[in-house]
Amino acid sequence: MRPHARNPKLAAYQTVSVHGGVASEDPHKLVLMLMDGALDRLALARGFAERGEVARKAQVLHSCITIITELRGSLNMEDGGPLAQNLSELYAYMMRQLTRAITDGSTTGVQEVRSLLSDIRGAWAAIGPQVAALRAVGNLN
Repeated sequence: MRPHARNPKLAAYQTVSVHGGVASEDPHKLVLMLMDGALDRLALARGFAERGEVARKAQVLHSCITIITELRGSLNMEDGGPLAQNLSELYAYMMRQLTRAITDGSTTGVQEVRSLLSDIRGAWAAIGPQVAALRAVGNLN
């Protein structure tokens, strides 16, 4: 049993606290947090696969698919043009690879997704100073 499961009031407070903290973050940092969470889960999945823990591997890969779904859903398809479309297709590919890794037990797709997501994360982190500068002058929400 999880510690907070014994006290539903504490669990509710912790949930509100976590969501309140996320709401105050800027969107650029939130995307980095999602990417970091997905990358952490991919590393966990690899470890679980190496130890033969199939169910735990599937669980963290499912969580990773959920995160990538959120990343895909956060794309601004209207203003993002071809870049947003390409990212959307790449995220969809990643989700398919991870689904395949869950069903067939391979780790090849997991490693490929980790590499792709690391590259995207690196590019996203690199534009952080430009995003902050635009936000500071009021040209970005």
